Amino acid sequence: MPVERPLIIGHRGAPGYLPEHSRSSYERAIAAGVDAVEPDVVPTKDGVLVVRHENEIGSTTDVSTRAEFAARRRTGVVDGDRLEGWFTEDFTWSEVESLRCRERIPALRPGSAEHDDVDPVLSLRDVLDLARVGGVGVVLEIKHAAFFARAGFDMAELVERELRDAAWWDDPALVIESFEPLVLQRLRERGIRAPLVQLIEASGAPWDLRERDGARAASYASMLTLAGLDALAEAVDGISPDKRLILAPDRLGRVRGPAPFVANAQRRGLRVFTWTCRPENPFLLPGFRRGGGSAAFGDYEREWSVLREAALDGIFVDHPDLGVAFFRA
Repeated sequence: MPVERPLIIGHRGAPGYLPEHSRSSYERAIAAGVDAVEPDVVPTKDGVLVVRHENEIGSTTDVSTRAEFAARRRTGVVDGDRLEGWFTEDFTWSEVESLRCRERIPALRPGSAEHDDVDPVLSLRDVLDLARVGGVGVVLEIKHAAFFARAGFDMAELVERELRDAAWWDDPALVIESFEPLVLQRLRERGIRAPLVQLIEASGAPWDLRERDGARAASYASMLTLAGLDALAEAVDGISPDKRLILAPDRLGRVRGPAPFVANAQRRGLRVFTWTCRPENPFLLPGFRRGGGSAAFGDYEREWSVLREAALDGIFVDHPDLGVAFFRA
């Protein structure tokens, strides 16, 4: 059954105001009254888990300005996408720790970009300690587990080790999520007791299943069928679909939701989260956009009201103050 009010989760901290995954961003989210913060984790060459949205860090740090790292720029293929830049697995933790955070989408969030090159990159341990001091939970996302397994990193083992070392192993305020079901399965096999949540994209299929099963890989859409939800209820504790799936827009972008899979999942004992509530025009369905350009806020409250009606268990937000004010009203 859904909770009385949803958990408000600071998505990478408070990236609507400050560079994502920075100490300042997490501290602002905690000060705004969130219930939890969400770090994404990827490994360094020496196996330290760092909080970055992706392992390519050219757009979220000052690495491109560091002459000593210029030779490490390369092209890589991550989950089928060809990327050019700098990758965490080519750096030691001491090198990554020397980098400074930058705003990922400065054209949309120029106010955040004014704080570029101030905060150092954080490790997962740093965020776990911040959350504990701040009295909030952690929703930990594991990134690119199949890719890193081929590179020699066991993400389930690295996460388990860090959680044990930081005394978060059995903390009731911990949730672990991933788009890849196989790493969640490995975590369960390793005895992880935290709730596990399957992230669900609006299209496609999990990359680890595509690698294993090819064209037969189970799609994200199949997970939201009655049979798919039955299977998920045996494997995980919750789902976290793209908010567009809950809004269920028609071909003209008009909302038809909340989608029925939300209630169907909750009837099976699954918690239902969604990502990500953002007020800027490009992140809203067309009917909720207003004038003023891409950086301007649209009629986000009308869109978010559909999510509130869905009685969700958790909401990821980029502007924690707006999320707390709206979903706790």
